[in-house]
Amino acid sequence: MTLNRRSAPSPTTFIPALALLTVSVLAAAGSVATTGPLAAQATPPSEPPPDWGPTAIDYSNVPYPFPVDYLEVSLYGEDHRMAYMDVAPTGDANGRTVVIFHGMNFFAAPYEPTIRALTGAGFRVLAVDRLGYGRSSKPDVHYNLHMPARHTKALLDALGIEEAAIVGHSMGGMVATRFAFTYPEATSHVVMVNQIGLTDPRPGRPWQDPADAYTSTYEGTTYASILRGHVRYYPRGWKPEYLQWVGVQYGLTLSGDWPRMAKVRAGQRRILYEDPVVYEWQHIDTKALVIGGADDRLVSDFPAAARHVAEELQNAELLIFPEVGHSPHLDNPEEYHAELIRFLRSNPDEPADQAWQATDVGVRR
Repeated sequence: MTLNRRSAPSPTTFIPALALLTVSVLAAAGSVATTGPLAAQATPPSEPPPDWGPTAIDYSNVPYPFPVDYLEVSLYGEDHRMAYMDVAPTGDANGRTVVIFHGMNFFAAPYEPTIRALTGAGFRVLAVDRLGYGRSSKPDVHYNLHMPARHTKALLDALGIEEAAIVGHSMGGMVATRFAFTYPEATSHVVMVNQIGLTDPRPGRPWQDPADAYTSTYEGTTYASILRGHVRYYPRGWKPEYLQWVGVQYGLTLSGDWPRMAKVRAGQRRILYEDPVVYEWQHIDTKALVIGGADDRLVSDFPAAARHVAEELQNAELLIFPEVGHSPHLDNPEEYHAELIRFLRSNPDEPADQAWQATDVGVRR
């Protein structure tokens, strides 16, 4: 596996629909509340803004906040590229590296607030686009969680990084679990942020033929369905800047590559059923933080599910934000990033804070 360093394209190459997205959002929103925080006043448009265009399958017309490099990887005997941002610390360097794994409906770029918070605190940050996402290759293969774990370990090896802290959001939390489970010697800390896959979905649920999963994805993915999914992330209200991530995802359906991309999306979704991580937490003794918003609408009783994960892990801290939803890095950034930095600065050889065990956070009643 080899590194291929390339910079992100100039912003002048981005399609106007994305470059002018904020203006489009405000114009299309149509109604503004007269009370409440200014940042949460907009209402998302019921129809996609008319100036939105296709998203290139390689995301070459999607802005990234930092230069993008590539790792050459081989999978099933074919060559692919894994994109990543390698961002140096802007504060006093502490010699530590953090890897960020994105969620299923995202890619590396939306984690810019976390990248800036961590680099400002002295960390080097690697934000990875897993295969099938962002600027990485989109092979039509049978996906599993071993792939991104293996490719990320190869990236650390190529960069000469022996140990890193692993932070995973949503489906990225499943990847973080698999990485810490598989490569404990390379993991100083592991953080699971509103992780999904908190239960084994297979009991009483039959397997779905991949062809049917593809048809469902290809025919059932619309602006409305994508928007509904994103609105669920933010119980405290919608902010105009959230719509840009809807636009990127919806733009894939406008591309001539949508049939191929729909196969990739369907393959990624099958991971939830075919490759659960619920039996791996008990084997992880790396210092861990299970963190997230209590009002996560993707999970039934997220606090209880998160507490179960913390109880299964051998050395975990549990931290739940009341009234916050699935994406605390966007919805509750100041408090979330302060706690994340506090944890990542902690000595990995010292036990995690166990004060949560004496509380009723997540206790089922």
